[in-house]
Amino acid sequence: MKSLKLAIIYGFLVWLVPFVVSVIIFPIHDTNRPLFESIMPVAGVSIAVFLSAAYFRKVGKDFVVEGLKLGVLWFVISILIDSLMFFGGPLQMTVPEYTADIGVTYLTIPVITIGTGFLLEKRKSS
Repeated sequence: MKSLKLAIIYGFLVWLVPFVVSVIIFPIHDTNRPLFESIMPVAGVSIAVFLSAAYFRKVGKDFVVEGLKLGVLWFVISILIDSLMFFGGPLQMTVPEYTADIGVTYLTIPVITIGTGFLLEKRKSS
């Protein structure tokens, strides 16, 4: 990875920003769950795109490989932090409930970082 430290910091922010958004909008979770479920992926995708762009500014080659590594790292960071909260922590969920409600959404992270890598690789070769 170009910068493991920066990648880890950004990975934490990729988890933190949607978490903060969820805390702020949590009152609508019970009153308008579809709206809550629509806002959360937008928050996650937005921060992942923004931080991917910021991270890739410092990358000069091997964009796809870097995007793969970055996406996997950010995905793992999000799952690990969530596991502290949802499995034995204050917000109880079973693994299947978590996977269906939250976990699958994290797959957008490597899609974004790998996609960014492909775009940058294509731009570089043009």
